[in-house]
Amino acid sequence: MRFLIVRTEIRAAADVDVAAALACGGRLRDETTIPEPRRQVVHAENREAALLLARALSTVGAVRAGRQRVKVVPLPGPDTTGGT
Repeated sequence: MRFLIVRTEIRAAADVDVAAALACGGRLRDETTIPEPRRQVVHAENREAALLLARALSTVGAVRAGRQRVKVVPLPGPDTTGGT
């Protein structure tokens, strides 16, 4: 399975938006409609490589300071690794 490793900016949320999301039971952020701005994108061919790359990207100062985050996303499609 292939993976996408993405380093993104974290969007700030206003207190009013947080309160509204909690009161309505809705989501504060919906990545499917408004994704966070991407800073870096890397592909990996397997889970081990994806996690290694994610750990490396997590050492960036902005990630460590909480201004950015690293996401590992499995990509749909045929398994090309020959595994089950």
